[in-house]
Amino acid sequence: MRNRLFSFRRYLSQSIQHDLYDPPFSPSTKIQKRLTQKSSMEGDTLKSDLPFQFMYSYSETDPSIKPISFRESPKFSPFGPGRLDRKWTGISAPVHHEVDRKKIEEDRNRVLGAPLDDQEVAELVERYRHSDCSRQINLGKGGVTHNTLDDIHNHWKKAEAVRIKCLGVPTLDMDNICFHLEDKSGGKVIYRNINILLLYRGRHYDFNNRPVIPLMLWKPYAPIYPKLVKNVIEGLTHQETKELRNRGLNSHPLMKLTRNGVYVNVVERVREAFKTEEVVRLDCTHVGTSDCKKIGVKLRDLVPCVPILFKDEQIIIWRGNLDQEQSSNP
Repeated sequence: MRNRLFSFRRYLSQSIQHDLYDPPFSPSTKIQKRLTQKSSMEGDTLKSDLPFQFMYSYSETDPSIKPISFRESPKFSPFGPGRLDRKWTGISAPVHHEVDRKKIEEDRNRVLGAPLDDQEVAELVERYRHSDCSRQINLGKGGVTHNTLDDIHNHWKKAEAVRIKCLGVPTLDMDNICFHLEDKSGGKVIYRNINILLLYRGRHYDFNNRPVIPLMLWKPYAPIYPKLVKNVIEGLTHQETKELRNRGLNSHPLMKLTRNGVYVNVVERVREAFKTEEVVRLDCTHVGTSDCKKIGVKLRDLVPCVPILFKDEQIIIWRGNLDQEQSSNP
């Protein structure tokens, strides 16, 4: 019995040494090829000719507001180390070369071709506007993100248009969403109904000649911005600020916002309420503290108004000092 086991082990050892194609014991040549290809691709640097600075969110980030600090070092680029020919600043990766706006507009018009007539638009709308459309992209609180551009081009490979459904904070300003979709992708919004958009690729679109869009490998941490609400509102005393906040908390909420809802009519409702009320409360229960502050920032710029308190997922906004506005705008 021992002699048999010894001879069997000897046979196995000889087969391992001489038979290089034995699947259980020999190294796989396919794995070795993948490793060599991966090592060669790691050293490549992507070069993109897109004429705008790369950001995580184009519609929800204001480049004019400078952060006071960063939660992670700007040297860690979300595109990966050495994978992009642009330097990451902590907020964006700006363009280094000069941008020729006239040439860019000519190239965009060449891809779009002649404007669609009413019948062509109606056919595309009927084909892609329904909720069961497979060519759909959902935009959440991140808005028009950088990787969304790559998703759009992937849908355009086999479809003339893509259905975009918008939810959450970005729906406060749908004009901003439409602008960044057209500006960053080069397409054309041919249909808009509440929070549903159809983005058309153009008559002469060629997927093989699409622009190079390097993907973000992870979501970068949001920088730290200046405080949104001050302890004492500018133009008011401490006692007046306290009275306005208490009045807003005790007032009836103008409307209740849900998480990832559609807020397309919020701005108009607030403007109408400010015609008779000085302070307005928005009930944002279960929306989240982060989204509440984003809603307050957008309302501040769109209405315009002054956010004076964020407490227990309640937003208190003040219409501002009308006397100062009338004196500044005679």
